[in-house]
Amino acid sequence: MKKIFYIGIVGILLYEIAKVYFIMPMPGSQRMNSIDAAYFLHTWRWAFRIVFWAMILVGSVSVYRGKTKWLPGLLLLLIAAITYATNYEMAADTMFYQPQTVLMQHAAANKIDPERLVIGAEVNGEAKAYPIQFIGYHHQVRDTLGGKPIMVTYCTVCRTGRVFEPVVDGKVDNFRLVGMDHFNAMFEDEMTGSWWRQANGEAIAGPLKGKTLPELAISQTSLGQWLKLHPQSRIMQPDPVYQAKYDSMSRYESGKNKSLLTRADSLPWKEKSWVVGVQTKDGSKAFDWRRLGKEKVINDQVGSVPVFLVIAGDKKSFFAFERPDMQERYSIRNDTIFGKNGNYDLLGKRLDGLGQNLARINAYQEYWHSWRTFHPETKQY
Repeated sequence: MKKIFYIGIVGILLYEIAKVYFIMPMPGSQRMNSIDAAYFLHTWRWAFRIVFWAMILVGSVSVYRGKTKWLPGLLLLLIAAITYATNYEMAADTMFYQPQTVLMQHAAANKIDPERLVIGAEVNGEAKAYPIQFIGYHHQVRDTLGGKPIMVTYCTVCRTGRVFEPVVDGKVDNFRLVGMDHFNAMFEDEMTGSWWRQANGEAIAGPLKGKTLPELAISQTSLGQWLKLHPQSRIMQPDPVYQAKYDSMSRYESGKNKSLLTRADSLPWKEKSWVVGVQTKDGSKAFDWRRLGKEKVINDQVGSVPVFLVIAGDKKSFFAFERPDMQERYSIRNDTIFGKNGNYDLLGKRLDGLGQNLARINAYQEYWHSWRTFHPETKQY
C-alpha cells in the first residue's frame, strides 16, 4: 500500500509538470512536435488526476501508520504547490488577460504616441488601429469592425500580428489563450475545445483539426502613418488596469528587449532576425527587414506571382502588392509609389495616370524562426 501512495505521488507530480511543459516555453519543449501528446494530456486531465489522487488516498492509510510521517506530509505539500503553480501561476490565461474595456478614440482624442507601431485593419469603410504595445501583452483583443466580430491577436515570441473572424462552423465563438506551440501563441475555442495556432489561424489539435479561421487583411505601420492613410480611424487606448504590463512592453516593438524570447538579432537570417513574410497562392518568401529598409522597394516574385514590397519614409510601415506583370517595376519617393502607368499612395490607390488600383497582399513582419517554422517551403530573398 505504501508503494501505491508513492506511485501516486510521482504520477501526479510528473503529470502536472508534463501538462505544462509541452505548451509553455521551457527548455527544449517548443522544439518538439509534441502537440498531440499535450492535447491528450489536457483532454484526459481529470482521468489522470482521479487515478493518481485515488492511489494517494488509498496508500495514505498505510503510510501514516508508519514511523516517518513527515516525509509523506512534505511530499503532499510539494505536489499541492506544484499543482497550484502549474494550473494558476504558469497557466497562459492567468498570465495574460484580455482588456476589461476596449476603449477606442478618434485622432483628436487619441493619447498614443504617433511613433508607436499598430496593427490596422479596415472593413466596410471602418478603420481601427491596435497598438502592438497593448495587444502584445493581451495576446488577443475582441472587437467589432465594419459590423463584423474580430479577434485581434499578437504573439510577441514570434512577432506575429493577425486579425481573424472568431467564427467556428458558422458561429461566433470565444477563445482563451492556452499556451504555445513551436513558440507561437495557441488559443482554445469554447465550443469544441480545439486548439488554434495564432500564426495562421489553423486548428492543430482537437475535433476541428485542419480547419482555419477567416483572416482579415491588415497593415503594420506607425500610428502616424496609419492616420495619414485612414484619418477617420479610431485607435485603441490603454486599459488603466494593465498600465504596468504595457510599460514593460515599451521597448519591445523597437527590438530593444533583452529577453531571449523577445530580443532582436542584428545580423540577417538568425533566429530572432526580423523578416517580412509574403504568402501567395503557390509560394512563400521571406525578405530581410534591414535589406528592405536599405532598398526601400523590392520588385520580386513569390511563387508564380510578381510582387513588390515598399517601406515608408518612417522606416516602420511596410506594404506589399501584386505587380500586373513580370516586367513592371515600381519605385518609391516621399511615400508615393511610382509605376509605368501611374502613381499610387501606400494603400495602392491610384493618384493619377491610367489603370486600376494596385492589389494589396498581406505581408507580415516576424522573426525568421517563426516564418521558417510555419512556412517550411519558404524561399529567402
